[in-house]
Amino acid sequence: MTALTAAAMMVAGLVAGCGGGGSPAADSKEIKVGGNFELTGGVATFGQSTANGIKLAFKEANAAGGVIGKQIVFITADNKSEPSESTNATTKLITQDKVVAVLGAVASTNTLAAVQVATDNKIPLLTATSTNPKVTFDNGKVREYVFRSCFIDPFQGTVMANFATKSLKAKTAAIYTDNSSDYSKGLTEVFEKTFTQLGGKVVAKEAFLQKDQDFKATLTKLKAAGAEVIYIPAYYEEVGRIIKQPRELGITVPLLGTDGWDSPKLAEIAGAAALNNGYFSNHYSPEDKDPKVVKFVEAYKKEYNQTPDALAALGYDSALLLMDAIKRAGSAEPAKNKDALAATKNLQLVSGVITLDERHDPVKSAVIIELKDGKQVFKEKVNP
Repeated sequence: MTALTAAAMMVAGLVAGCGGGGSPAADSKEIKVGGNFELTGGVATFGQSTANGIKLAFKEANAAGGVIGKQIVFITADNKSEPSESTNATTKLITQDKVVAVLGAVASTNTLAAVQVATDNKIPLLTATSTNPKVTFDNGKVREYVFRSCFIDPFQGTVMANFATKSLKAKTAAIYTDNSSDYSKGLTEVFEKTFTQLGGKVVAKEAFLQKDQDFKATLTKLKAAGAEVIYIPAYYEEVGRIIKQPRELGITVPLLGTDGWDSPKLAEIAGAAALNNGYFSNHYSPEDKDPKVVKFVEAYKKEYNQTPDALAALGYDSALLLMDAIKRAGSAEPAKNKDALAATKNLQLVSGVITLDERHDPVKSAVIIELKDGKQVFKEKVNP
């Protein structure tokens, strides 16, 4: 009877150590965190930058003794920039790797594909970069286990509509939308609504798909409309291919974009000259003299030998946000972390001071970046 009881206790201990649905073993010296990122595919530079920022934050924390006395182990999975692969990656991280939280994905479409898996398994999912409102709030309900550390599309779309009307004095605009992207369609809706409310008029709207190569037919229509600015809410791969063509067609008006433009690949694809008179909204600027930004930029350059883009900064911030929640919860238990994340208030991060609202969205600032000869130049800062 004693031997049987001992055996039963041993089995129970092994089961507890495995951690059902990602629950950490009480005596574990590690905290496993998953990363579902676009490490290959159409927005690979975004995924790589975001993951690099996260890795730096965890490396610094581990070197300083870890979090609640434990080392962070970061396990990444490549979603290949595809929604179906994002679902698979999240499933693997949670059910096989037994992570207590998932960071990612980058693109809103890929994060939305992972939301149900995280929710069903009651594992917090924190995206650093997905700006579509539906990521955290849909059908009138907040997604209990889903959070973000970046501003949302309505704010970003509003920022650019305000910049177009107030800073550029534009009264007419054209919009070129990626119809294969939830991100692009959401931004289009908000920009158009805000620009119109501010007294502007959207004189033309055209669309493209991510795999398109020739945009001249639709760009010719946009040119004929005579808009004073053209808004292109899309990712750098498509934007790079697009931007060369309007300049070749003689379109010289300002081209406006979003954080999806923020990649060194943009200038490589489009050519530096084509980007002149281009502006986009973003989450931070490495030129910011805030001490926290300066320290981060120096550390990132030392680690990776390159200047961190906004995706790297947001990834870094998402790791800090998660670790702050774990510290306040005093535990790596998913349910406790979920509650601690929801209670985040006035947390100082690289991209600004962050407070999560009732929809698990941050209240924070944005910046406008101007492109000059292929380089990013800080233009202005916009507060919420």
